[in-house]
Amino acid sequence: MAANGKDHLLEIVSKVWPIQTAQCEQKVKHRKVEVFKRADPEQLREIFLKYASVVEGGEHYMTYGDLIQRYLKFLGDNCDDFTLKLFASSVDTSRDGKISFTEFQAFEALLCLPDAMYALAFQIFDRNGNGYLSCDEFEDIIKHTTLNREIPFSFNSEFIKLHFGKDKERKITYTEFTQLIHDFHEEHALQAFRRRDKGDTGYINAKDFEEIMCKLKSYLLTPFVKENLVTVAVGGGHRQISYAYFTAFISLLNNLELVQKLYLACTRRDKTMEVTKEELMYQSQEFAQITPLEIDILFQLIGLKHQTGRITYEDISDLSPAEGRETPYSIQMQIAQEHLEEKLALEQGTERTFFMEVLESGYRFILGSIAGATGATAVYPIDLVKTRMQNQRTGPMVGELMYKNSWDCFKKVIRHEGVLGLYRGLGPQLVGVCPEKAIKLTMNDFMRDKLTCKDGSIPIWAEMVAGGTAGASQVMFTNPLEIVKIRLQVAGEMHGKAKVSAFTVIRELGFMGLYKGSRACFLRDIPFSAIYFPAYAHTKKALADENGYNSWGTLLLSATIAGMPAAAIPTPADVIKTRLQVQARTGQTAYNGVIDCIRKIYKEEGGWAFWKGTPARVFRSSPQFGVTLLTYEVLQRLFYVDFGGRRPQGSEPQSTQLEKQLSRNPDHIGGYRLALATFNGMESKFGLCLPKFKSSIQT
Repeated sequence: MAANGKDHLLEIVSKVWPIQTAQCEQKVKHRKVEVFKRADPEQLREIFLKYASVVEGGEHYMTYGDLIQRYLKFLGDNCDDFTLKLFASSVDTSRDGKISFTEFQAFEALLCLPDAMYALAFQIFDRNGNGYLSCDEFEDIIKHTTLNREIPFSFNSEFIKLHFGKDKERKITYTEFTQLIHDFHEEHALQAFRRRDKGDTGYINAKDFEEIMCKLKSYLLTPFVKENLVTVAVGGGHRQISYAYFTAFISLLNNLELVQKLYLACTRRDKTMEVTKEELMYQSQEFAQITPLEIDILFQLIGLKHQTGRITYEDISDLSPAEGRETPYSIQMQIAQEHLEEKLALEQGTERTFFMEVLESGYRFILGSIAGATGATAVYPIDLVKTRMQNQRTGPMVGELMYKNSWDCFKKVIRHEGVLGLYRGLGPQLVGVCPEKAIKLTMNDFMRDKLTCKDGSIPIWAEMVAGGTAGASQVMFTNPLEIVKIRLQVAGEMHGKAKVSAFTVIRELGFMGLYKGSRACFLRDIPFSAIYFPAYAHTKKALADENGYNSWGTLLLSATIAGMPAAAIPTPADVIKTRLQVQARTGQTAYNGVIDCIRKIYKEEGGWAFWKGTPARVFRSSPQFGVTLLTYEVLQRLFYVDFGGRRPQGSEPQSTQLEKQLSRNPDHIGGYRLALATFNGMESKFGLCLPKFKSSIQT
């Protein structure tokens, strides 16, 4: 078998992958940063044993089907046998039909390389595993591709002779192979053009052009481009396609990423700006790879979608079949950058002084206070109506039913107390918002960090525990605030009474009295936060754009939506808390604790009384938290101060395409998370399209 010892394994790896200097690490500013994190050997062995179906001499081995079909799930049950053998033999360095753990581990290392696509392609072509590629090996694989079956490639061309020698006996190295495979498909297209140019005129007709593009360059075509190949080619009034136009068309599709950079340079990175052909042509002077003919073709294609004579970044992206798909190389580079930023942030965090930590806490405290005050002020009139509706009794007292509904309450407050009556008790509310919001947000984040799994995920139960803990911790600030606020809010109902202020309420209640109804406050705030924070996190993530960025609108919408169930469900606890904290008037029912309050409300007013003020509570809490969290996150963006920590999630675009490209199979760890993207990348970038299914034609 391949190798029984580490020395032999290294020898094989050095032969197969001659780029010995390539590593899964790079140095940035003298810090070692992983391009892609390697899998833990013990964990990788466990996964290998799970899929290995062959045991010989006490050693476990994978078959080709175990690796490609069962583990990677790249090919199905009805796959082409030759393709299966090609892909699997790139792992089986000993070419004996079985894959050992050392080979399995070595292939995981290859997938971590920045040039993994080229390295894997070379592995597939180098069927002898000697680190060199002969013309026969190259020809054998190319003849098996689907593109060659459509339009055969001539291996007696000058192109092949230049790479493999006149007698085709020369063998090429890995680095030479990378250039060969890069240029090969352009040579293939050139041969196809010459075959259809019967009279050597330098022209082919539109249908031949369409056939060549669909058969040889299908991996470069979006459905829109494919449907309009003939239309755009003859759009200028010419029925014949010149060789210059043919090569320019292919070059444009190959270089759409460069065209995007050209556009961004022209618009100073504004992706929404419309650009004319002349403006893009002028900017292209700095990009020698893009010719005026290619720009002309670009505007012809986009002109089929709209006749404005201008293009945007989105127009260019729509022409690329690879849009939204990352190559393994770009995935690794983005991961490297993210890992670098995370590691630097972590290192800065550990090096921060106590003074910096205090400054950061003060900074967040101030922003949280402003955000909380903004949210509370915005919805305070609704909160006042909610409180008065909840305190309204339907008992035996005559004339006690003051309000028919929330709207009636709102009108009567303005009529009898004026507009300022809607803000009665706002002062204590604003004073209490500062510590309340600070403790709630801090405790939620702290608990989420503690309950987060090693892989960075957090289960829903842990999110609810974190939120519930945050809700419980805030009661020490919320309860005194609530009881003072409520008594001030209902003070307007007591005509003829002396004017009530926050200080008189505090003096009357005393310190212990400020915590009256705290049990009901726990019953309300714990469920609220346990529902709200997980709902906000998931809604915010769901509404983020393709790059993980949340706009102001999605932040407000996420926070508002999350507040609806969080506010409605704990309403019974809020009613109980209100009844316990409001000072009962003469003739009203008095309550002695939570249980007594529940029993008396149910007996005197029925079960629906527990849901009084639900609409007002939802209409108050939902927009309040929407405004609060929107203000908090926007302030963090507008007045960002780097204390060595991290930016809030969703405040900067992140590559969510990484998650789409990385395998979600939990058994795919380390480099194997990039395996499918690497195999697919050989098709989308190199045009190395091998048949994946058995032919239905029996030979």
